[in-house]
Amino acid sequence: MALILNIETATKNCSVSLAKNGEIIAIKEMNNGNYSHAEKLHPFIVEILEEANTSTDKIDAVAVSKGPGSYTGLRIGVSAAKGLAFSFDKPLISIETLTSLAHAIKIEDGLIVPMIDARRMEVYAAVYDSNYSKTREIQAQIIDENSFQDELSKGKVYFLGDGAAKCKTLITHKNAVFIQDKFPSAKEMASLSFTKYKKNDIEDVAYFEPFYLKDFIAIPEKKKLF
Repeated sequence: MALILNIETATKNCSVSLAKNGEIIAIKEMNNGNYSHAEKLHPFIVEILEEANTSTDKIDAVAVSKGPGSYTGLRIGVSAAKGLAFSFDKPLISIETLTSLAHAIKIEDGLIVPMIDARRMEVYAAVYDSNYSKTREIQAQIIDENSFQDELSKGKVYFLGDGAAKCKTLITHKNAVFIQDKFPSAKEMASLSFTKYKKNDIEDVAYFEPFYLKDFIAIPEKKKLF
């Protein structure tokens, strides 16, 4: 039996789940349009452990969404996961955020393009087939009317995630399908982390860092005139 704590903080959805052999037994998440991870993550962890009538020392591994995504969100999630893994001597498992997001839908045919908002008209995106095999690696890309034309010419393409909404007015091909209200979640992480656990596909707790894709650029605070 494998009891795995899953942590997802790459976007505005603060999400934590506890899963046994890949099946969810407790989940807590909140997406209120703000980044509330600093306030909500640790209480959510405590709450789902209490709901499952267990404790941190009883889990078998800690899994965390590795990115890409919000710099601050990823730092909070990864720091919490590394702290728990180190403190209780548990394996640390990382899950690609876009892979997890792709699993939020199931299709019979076509392609899945999970997208995470990267500000302005830029997104982090990858392309998966109906079996969730990656057909194009993760990229940071500027969206315009020519984006994903090769994929769209071959059949249905399902766009989802908080980056997809702003693409709807530009990507107007008849094969484009936009799915709303799908975000990276610790729910989809459950089966993915269990698969990695069985393969002993784990990270070095001391050296693991989030996958930011782009360097973080701090924006200077504007000076007040008065």
